[in-house]
Amino acid sequence: MSKKSKVNEIYVGDISFEVVEEDLQKLFSVCGTVRAINMLKDVRTGNFKGQAFIRMATNAEAKEAINMLDGTRLLNRCICVSAARDKPLNEPVAVVEEKKKRRRERPKRTRK
Repeated sequence: MSKKSKVNEIYVGDISFEVVEEDLQKLFSVCGTVRAINMLKDVRTGNFKGQAFIRMATNAEAKEAINMLDGTRLLNRCICVSAARDKPLNEPVAVVEEKKKRRRERPKRTRK
């Protein structure tokens, strides 16, 4: 973990697509107070991506959740729990651009 990382924010991956927010709330409340849950969704489809960020009340509760819940089985799938990393400041924001159709240039024909 870097010095600037948010220790009380946790990344959870490999989550079953049937999981709802209440399931994560119940699981992580065993380790302490859950402040917020952000379940990541695909921008285009709106479907759950199987990843989430969870903010715990204190750093100690977050560390306990990481140690205790990493590898836990949730709805027949083992989840990965780790400390969330900060997003680099110089990383550009991804912008979805429409692909422009390019016409393939044809070689010019010469008449004989």
